[in-house]
Amino acid sequence: MSRSLGLGLLGCADIAWRRTLPALADVPGIDLVAVASRDPRTAHAFAERFGGRPVPGYERLLALPDVEAVYVPLPTGLHAPWARRALEAGKHTLVEKPLTTRAADTAELLALAHERRLVLRENLTFLHHAQHAAVRALLDTGRIGELREVRAVFGVPPRAPDDVRYDPGLGGGALVDVGVYPLRAASLFLGEGLSVTGAGLRLDPATGVDTAGAALLEAPGGAFAQLAFGFTHHYRSAYELWGSRGRIVLERAFTPPDDFRPIAVLHDPDGAHEIALEPDRQFRNRLRAFADEARAGADARSDARAEERALREQARLVDAIASHAAIASHAEGARA
Repeated sequence: MSRSLGLGLLGCADIAWRRTLPALADVPGIDLVAVASRDPRTAHAFAERFGGRPVPGYERLLALPDVEAVYVPLPTGLHAPWARRALEAGKHTLVEKPLTTRAADTAELLALAHERRLVLRENLTFLHHAQHAAVRALLDTGRIGELREVRAVFGVPPRAPDDVRYDPGLGGGALVDVGVYPLRAASLFLGEGLSVTGAGLRLDPATGVDTAGAALLEAPGGAFAQLAFGFTHHYRSAYELWGSRGRIVLERAFTPPDDFRPIAVLHDPDGAHEIALEPDRQFRNRLRAFADEARAGADARSDARAEERALREQARLVDAIASHAAIASHAEGARA
C-alpha cells in the first residue's frame, strides 16, 4: 500500500461531522492528524471522535509538517482566502463546495496550485456517485434519442435564521450553496460551453442574500437546461434528461445516503421502466480520489485537467447567472 497522507481539518463544520469525516474512516492511506477550530472545545470534540490532535488556530495547523493536505469546510466566503493560505503553505487542498464564490478567485487558486504543483479539488461529492455513470450509459444506448433538455432541481427547507447560508458576509446564498448541483448536472450531460440565456434570483429583503432561483442555459448544439434551486422548498434533489424519443428521471440525485438504492426511470415509446442501480458512497469516493492524487502528484491523473476545466466552467456560469439575475432585477425595477 502507498504511504499514508496526513490530513488536517481546517474548520469544524457540520458537513465534516455528519458526512466527510465518517467517510474518511473507510479510506485507506489517509489519516486525520490535526483539527483546528475557532472554538477549542469544538476542536477537542472532533479530535475525540475522529482522531488527530486539536490545534489552536488555522495558521498553526498549516505550519505543521505532518499535515500534507487539508480539508476546508469553512463558510463559503472563507473558502478562497484559506485555500490560498493552504496552497501557499504547500498543502494539497480539498475545499467544500463551492470552491469559491467568484470565477476570478477560482482561476487564481487553480493557477497557484499549478505553480506549486499541488492538488486543489472541490468537495462536490455527487459527481463521484456511480449512479450518474449508469445514467450516462443508459443515455448512450439511444433509448431516449437525441438529448434535447436537462431539467435539474435542488431545493431544501428553510434553515435556522442564524445559519451561515443567510450571512452575506460569509458568502451566503442559494446559488452558490445548492444551485451548483443542478448546474453541474447540466454540464455533466450537455458538456462545456453552456451559455446563460435567462436567470432570476429571489432575495431576502432583510439580508440581500438569494434564497431561491432559476436559470435557463443553452448548449452549443441547441439543447437547453432548466435549473431551479433554493432554501424555501420541500426537499427535492433530482434531474431529468429529456430526449427526442423519451426521458430518464433520477430522484435523490445529489445527496443520497450511503445505503440508498437509486432507481432510474426510463420513459420510452414502450412505456416506463424502472432500472435499479447500486448504492454507492460518494463521500468516500471523493476522499479516496483526492488522497490518490495527492500521493501520486498533481499531474499524475489523466483527467485532472478536465476536472479543473469543469471547475472553471462552473464558476463562470455561477457568475453569469448572478449577472443575468441582477440585470433582470434592475430592468424590472426600472419598469416599476
